Amino acid sequence: MKVKLMMTKVTDKRGEAEFELWRLKAGARVEAALEKSLSKLDKDQPPEGSKLIEAMRYALLGGGKRLRPLLALAAAEAVGGRPREALPAAMAVEMVHAYSLIHDDLPCMDDDDMRRGRPTCHKVFGEATALLAGDALLTLSFETFAENGVKSLEAGRRINSAAVQLARAAGASGMVGGQVLDLAFENGSAITIEMVREMEKRKTGELMAAALVCGAILGGGSPAELRTLRQIGYTAGLAFQIRDDLLNMSGDPKVLGKAVGSDAARGKASFPAILGVEGAERELASLTEKAMAAAASFKLRGRHLSVLISHMVHRNM
Repeated sequence: MKVKLMMTKVTDKRGEAEFELWRLKAGARVEAALEKSLSKLDKDQPPEGSKLIEAMRYALLGGGKRLRPLLALAAAEAVGGRPREALPAAMAVEMVHAYSLIHDDLPCMDDDDMRRGRPTCHKVFGEATALLAGDALLTLSFETFAENGVKSLEAGRRINSAAVQLARAAGASGMVGGQVLDLAFENGSAITIEMVREMEKRKTGELMAAALVCGAILGGGSPAELRTLRQIGYTAGLAFQIRDDLLNMSGDPKVLGKAVGSDAARGKASFPAILGVEGAERELASLTEKAMAAAASFKLRGRHLSVLISHMVHRNM
């Protein structure tokens, strides 16, 4: 029997239309800022260096849902700030995300050939250039933060605080640490759901939480608001990952833009692998309700955040 997910889904057409306009405007702003940042690197590049910039552009501007930058902008709005104030956080988080995907796809990691319907970065540019492109995107993310901290003392304080949050989320205690656990748990015989939950919290939840917290810091959020948004990030991040795991089992590869069934083939530890499909769906529903309830506490200012979370957990790609 298939579990019916009791998850809040936006059905108001006017609300959806308003959100779509916001998403398109915010996405275009992020896209233009990312392009501008990469264009600066094109200047005075020797021929040997142009391939690196091309690989960075391929990974960073090659599509994607832009969920994390949108989360940063929505969080700034939720705490009463202006989305554009959170643009440095949106850019930095997306750069970290793009770097992580390049490295995840490498033969020494998940060894994937396709990403977003295209050959992965190392398939196009070679493993060495792809590896270095990931390294360069990671360092560019913190350069992006630093460049935006010189406008005033308050701007510098907020940027510094946000940069620390992103560094922790991306490092050994966060995303990178989660990837280590992911590799260690492959084909494991004694993996528990608590172990999987900790792995996914680090691997996916930390960067989602950092997007929200960094955006809110730049938007002037209070400590209480930051705590709420961090918890939303962890909760929605786990829900997002479970949805990803379920799509990997039964999604359409043409829609997903990547192979399905790869997790099972590698013996990956995941919520469906431990709990089964129905158990994973129940966990997804529970996490979604918690995230939506917390987002609702921001009332009208959090409307875009609420719709964004709904889209994250109901997606088919």
